[in-house]
Amino acid sequence: MSKELMDALELLEKEKNISKDSLFDAIENSLVTACKNNFGKAENIRVEVDRVNCDFKCYADKEVVELADDVMDPQLEICLDDARKISKKAQVGDIVAVSLNSKEFGRIATQNAKNVILQKIREEERGAIYNEYFEKEHDIVTGVVQRFIGKNISINLGRADAILNENEQVKGEVYRPTQRLRVYVLEVKNGSKGPRILVSRTHPDLVKRLFEQEVAEIQDGTVEIKSIAREAGSRTKIAVYSTDPNVDAVGACVGVNGSRVNLIVDELGGEKIDVINWDENPGNLIQNALSPAKIVAVFADPDEKSAKVVVPDYQLSLAIGKEGQNARLAAKLTGYKIDIKDETHAKDTPGFRMEDYLDDEDYDEYEEGEYEEGEYEEGEYEEGETIEPSEDENA
Repeated sequence: MSKELMDALELLEKEKNISKDSLFDAIENSLVTACKNNFGKAENIRVEVDRVNCDFKCYADKEVVELADDVMDPQLEICLDDARKISKKAQVGDIVAVSLNSKEFGRIATQNAKNVILQKIREEERGAIYNEYFEKEHDIVTGVVQRFIGKNISINLGRADAILNENEQVKGEVYRPTQRLRVYVLEVKNGSKGPRILVSRTHPDLVKRLFEQEVAEIQDGTVEIKSIAREAGSRTKIAVYSTDPNVDAVGACVGVNGSRVNLIVDELGGEKIDVINWDENPGNLIQNALSPAKIVAVFADPDEKSAKVVVPDYQLSLAIGKEGQNARLAAKLTGYKIDIKDETHAKDTPGFRMEDYLDDEDYDEYEEGEYEEGEYEEGEYEEGETIEPSEDENA
């Protein structure tokens, strides 16, 4: 029986991730409960379980009294003659450990002991699952679509189920039962029925974690993700920076022929991703963030966190983007409020002077026609890399 018990404990520890020490504690508590149910008291009951060979013994600590007639409570007291059968050195007033035979416990006491062990196993299992997924909070995990709960979706993560709420689902994505899905763990709460796990497909950090998994340079710290802005299901802009001057941050994230970023695009259902270079200079950063549009000039005010941007007339719609998406994502990415004007309207603005926006070298280039119409060709991006650029400049 001892070997069988040890095998069972080791199996539980392996499959349920429950420590044997916790299970031994549960056995001890269950035996104390059984004694209480069988004898009516447990104050003087002591249980010892050998952690090595699984042998266990139950004892009742009883006070020694002189005569059998002096025993007022057989559960707490023992006469001297009986005590000396256990210990020859026993004296009146001593405490003697009387061995109890657990096989003599009644059916109800045994059933209650079993329930105590099962309850402990369930509690330890819930705790182990909670700890496992709590460590994965703010990370991505792979799950399987299980069933629909109203407009919410139950995702099986292996040892636990997670909830993908309606507002965390990407509009346009179709979820089917048994479909494998990568999700971002938003929050893990410990409830009475086990951990409650909330996941997301729309969180910007989902894209960030995917890049961290796919790009080795990000994993080793050579490339850092400085900022990210996302409109789930449509487009994401991500700013990256290389700590090694010999490593191209954008190229590392895009991969050869887009191999790395295309894996992420496929995982996100075709969502477009713009990878741009991070720059400490806010003007350069804003210019990069507005790619693929070409920029004539940027005037950034770090104190007000605002910027005025001038673009060629024919680039205005591209800079703003469809329904303002490009400008909106650039503002989120940089943290600046961006005001975009074309050259014609900028020149008509009272007090506008191009030399205020450009340094001397850039202003000379501007005067020489560096930004004249016709230079831009569709698909050429100055700073950023846009995945699957639209054929329509306004898109």
